[in-house]
Formats: sequence, structure tokens, C-alpha cells
Amino acid sequence: MTMEPLVALVVVVGLVGVPVVVWRLVVRGRRELGTSPAERATFETLHTASLAAPPLRAGLTQAGAQKASRHLRELLGSPAVAITNGEELLVYDGAGEHHAREAFDHAEATMKDGRTQVLSLSCLLPECPIRHAVVVPLTAGDRVIGSLASYSDHASAGLVRAVQEVAQWVDSQLELAELDRSRTLLMEAEVRALRAQISPHFIYNSLTTIASFVRTDPERARELLIEFADFTRYSFRRHGDFTTLAEELRSIDRYLTLERARFGDHLQVTLRVAPEVLPVAVPFLCLQPLVENAVRHGLESKPGVGRITIVAEDEGAACRITVEDDGVGMDPELLRRVFAGESGNGVGLANVDERLRQVYGDEFGLVVETAPDAGTKVTVRLPKYHPGVSAR
Repeated sequence: MTMEPLVALVVVVGLVGVPVVVWRLVVRGRRELGTSPAERATFETLHTASLAAPPLRAGLTQAGAQKASRHLRELLGSPAVAITNGEELLVYDGAGEHHAREAFDHAEATMKDGRTQVLSLSCLLPECPIRHAVVVPLTAGDRVIGSLASYSDHASAGLVRAVQEVAQWVDSQLELAELDRSRTLLMEAEVRALRAQISPHFIYNSLTTIASFVRTDPERARELLIEFADFTRYSFRRHGDFTTLAEELRSIDRYLTLERARFGDHLQVTLRVAPEVLPVAVPFLCLQPLVENAVRHGLESKPGVGRITIVAEDEGAACRITVEDDGVGMDPELLRRVFAGESGNGVGLANVDERLRQVYGDEFGLVVETAPDAGTKVTVRLPKYHPGVSAR
């Protein structure tokens, strides 16, 4: 029976919260696109916003604020802008740099009460274009985390509205940055969970098996100990969310070498891999749990010989990986509860499925075919190239 991939909410995020002044221009553009100036103004504004977005997706940092400030100033048409966080001035960009030393003080009231402030500034330099500041809060949820200020020679209602709209767009980018951080932390937590799952069961069995060879076959014990050391070094490494398919399969081979030492001739393994898919970047420990699940839940309780077949095939823009065993199989209802988080059995499958969906989207979750006494086949499809996915 085929277990269809679980359906999850897909959130497609584009250019979120484009300032109202831009939005209105885009809507009007449906009536005005016959005029080249209107088209150019629309595309230039959207292009400027798109340039400011990537630095802000790193959060409210000094480096990100410095990179984004020029584009924000261009969006507002202001001589200068300033961005602060709760502790310091992150950047003052534009004319009247002598006002930079006062910029954090200008933001103080806004940081306290979360309200927009319109300030009149005194300046002894007649040539200075800075006479007013419009300071707007930057928020994360209900918290004020910083401020955006526009410095100019005037403080019209239109400018105030424009700064507020741009600040809301900056808020949306910072929220996306927070979501990215949360996703990264979640993935790290899930990898730690997989490591914890591997640790007690597999390590005990492996060391027991190695110990059994120490007197009867010391050379074999030494080889297995090296395989064990290499496997644990890979599994417990602390850097990188992604690896190559070649590295993941190499670790799986070490795992199966140790398991074959324990099971002897009762465990047979077939591995077929297309060379062109070996460099494909994959989430770290995305296949190891599938193989361990096949051994622990499929073959350990099966009498006689058990077989595992691992196949990695090229499918053009994607690669297809299957892990199949001829073990005891699983009740489809139990499998449903595993993926719903209602059962502790096969938790590695649910973990891998969730991580794949987080990285690639719902169409790249696990497909599991199983039934009692019919073995289990797990299929994974991964794109060869995906934004943000790299083994480096």
C-alpha cells in the first residue's frame, strides 16, 4: 500500500509588504502601462526594494543595515536615512553626516513608546539639507526592536506616510529573517534528535560486536573499530546542514558494514548508484535513518536472510533514491500514526519527511510503500539544484 505524502501548508513568500505608494502605482499601472515613464517608475521601485531585501533577511544587523540603507534612501527619496536597534546607531547614510552623532538620540522616544516622531532639527550650516527627521519604529510582533529615520528639508504628511510604509516593509523582511532562523534552529534540533536516536541503540550493538572479534579475529576487530570511528565522526559532526549524496552513502556503507558484522550472512545488501547523482547536495542524515529503520524495524525480527536494496537514479533535474527491505513490513495505520507524530516507532521516518518538506516543499516528502509481511520501500526524490542548498 502506498502512503501518499502528507499535505502541509505551503507558504509562498514573494516581495512582501511593498510600500503602499508602490502598490498603488502597480495597480494604476494596469491602466497606465501604455506610458513608458509609469512602467519605468514601477519597475525601478520594485527593483530598488528587491535590492534592499537580501541584506535585511539576515536580521537587524549593522552589516545588513549598511547594505540596505542606500536602497531605502532611494525608495524614500530622502537626503539621508538612519537605522538603529535598541542599543546603538547601525547606520547613518547620506547628506549631513554631522547629524549622525545625534541620530540615536532622535530615535529614543520612538524606541520607548513605539510612535512615529516628527522632529525639527537645528543646524548651523546653511548649506545642510537636513532640517527635519521622521522617525518610525521597526517592530517584531509587539516588540519595538529598532527605528528607521528619514532626514530631509521638510516633513510633509506624504513623507511621514512613505516612511511608515517603508518601515512596515522592513518589518516584513525582518520577520522573514526570524522565520529563517527558526527554521534553521528547528532543523538543527531535528538532526540532534536523529543523533540521539542513533547513539544508544547502534553504538551499544556495534561495540558489542567489535568486542566479540577482539580475541578471535583481532584484525577484523581493528577494521570494524575504524569503520565505527569514521561513522560516528560523520554522524556527530557539528557543521553544515547539507552534505553530498556520495558522503551520505559512504556513511551508510560504514553503518551496514558494522551491521553485517553483527548479522553475518543473515543480512545482504545491494547498492546501485548512478555516478552522475553522487555530487548532489542533500540534507545531512536524510538517508541514514531510512536504512537504520529498515534494519531495526524491518529485518531484526525477521527469521532467516534479510535483504536491503539501495538505489540512486538520475531523473534529469532530480534524483530518485529508494531504500527497500524484504522484512516484516508495517501496518499502514501504524505508519499513518508515525507520520502524524502519534507513535514513537519509526520516528526517523517522520523526522526525515519533515526536514525534506521544510527544505524543498511538500512535493519532495517521503513516499512509503508497506504492508504486514510485505517489506517496506521508501522513495525520496530530491532536486539536483535548489536555492540555499549547498554541500559547501
